[in-house]
Amino acid sequence: MTVASQVKQTLATLKGVQGTLRTYNVQAKNEKAQSVYNNSLEITNVIIKDLEDRIKVLEFEEPQYKGN
Repeated sequence: MTVASQVKQTLATLKGVQGTLRTYNVQAKNEKAQSVYNNSLEITNVIIKDLEDRIKVLEFEEPQYKGN
Protein backbone atom coordinates (compact mmCIF):
# COMPACT_ATOMS: atom_id res chain seq x y z
CA MET A 1 0.00 0.00 0.00
CA THR A 2 1.41 3.38 -0.99
CA VAL A 3 1.73 6.37 1.32
CA ALA A 4 -0.89 8.21 -0.72
CA SER A 5 -3.41 5.39 -0.36
CA GLN A 6 -2.70 5.13 3.37
CA VAL A 7 -3.29 8.86 3.84
CA LYS A 8 -6.52 8.65 1.82
CA GLN A 9 -7.68 5.67 3.85
CA THR A 10 -6.90 7.53 7.07
CA LEU A 11 -8.86 10.52 5.80
CA ALA A 12 -11.89 8.36 4.98
CA THR A 13 -11.75 6.72 8.40
CA LEU A 14 -11.47 10.07 10.14
CA LYS A 15 -14.50 11.39 8.25
CA GLY A 16 -16.42 8.35 9.48
CA VAL A 17 -15.32 9.07 13.04
CA GLN A 18 -16.46 12.64 12.61
CA GLY A 19 -19.90 11.44 11.54
CA THR A 20 -20.10 9.29 14.66
CA LEU A 21 -19.09 12.25 16.84
CA ARG A 22 -21.85 14.34 15.25
CA THR A 23 -24.38 11.63 16.05
CA TYR A 24 -23.21 11.42 19.65
CA ASN A 25 -23.31 15.20 19.93
CA VAL A 26 -26.96 15.28 18.84
CA GLN A 27 -27.85 12.48 21.24
CA ALA A 28 -25.98 13.93 24.22
CA LYS A 29 -28.22 14.92 27.08
CA ASN A 30 -25.97 17.29 28.99
CA GLU A 31 -23.98 20.36 28.00
CA LYS A 32 -20.63 18.99 29.17
CA ALA A 33 -20.91 16.00 26.86
CA GLN A 34 -21.97 18.23 23.98
CA SER A 35 -19.00 20.49 24.68
CA VAL A 36 -16.62 17.53 24.55
CA TYR A 37 -18.10 16.33 21.26
CA ASN A 38 -17.96 19.84 19.77
CA ASN A 39 -14.32 20.17 20.79
CA SER A 40 -13.56 16.78 19.25
CA LEU A 41 -15.32 17.83 16.04
CA GLU A 42 -13.23 20.99 15.85
CA ILE A 43 -10.03 18.99 16.31
CA THR A 44 -11.02 16.46 13.65
CA ASN A 45 -11.84 19.32 11.26
CA VAL A 46 -8.29 20.62 11.63
CA ILE A 47 -6.81 17.17 11.08
CA ILE A 48 -9.04 16.52 8.06
CA LYS A 49 -7.97 19.84 6.51
CA ASP A 50 -4.30 18.94 7.11
CA LEU A 51 -4.73 15.51 5.52
CA GLU A 52 -6.56 16.97 2.53
CA ASP A 53 -3.72 19.45 2.06
CA ARG A 54 -1.19 16.62 2.35
CA ILE A 55 -3.04 14.60 -0.29
CA LYS A 56 -2.89 17.58 -2.66
CA VAL A 57 0.88 17.76 -2.16
CA LEU A 58 1.27 14.02 -2.68
CA GLU A 59 -0.80 14.12 -5.86
CA PHE A 60 1.16 17.10 -7.16
CA GLU A 61 4.51 15.45 -6.44
CA GLU A 62 3.39 12.02 -7.66
CA PRO A 63 0.67 12.44 -10.32
CA GLN A 64 0.17 8.68 -10.61
CA TYR A 65 -1.53 8.76 -7.17
CA LYS A 66 -4.15 11.27 -8.27
CA GLY A 67 -7.65 9.88 -7.86
CA ASN A 68 -6.55 6.57 -6.33
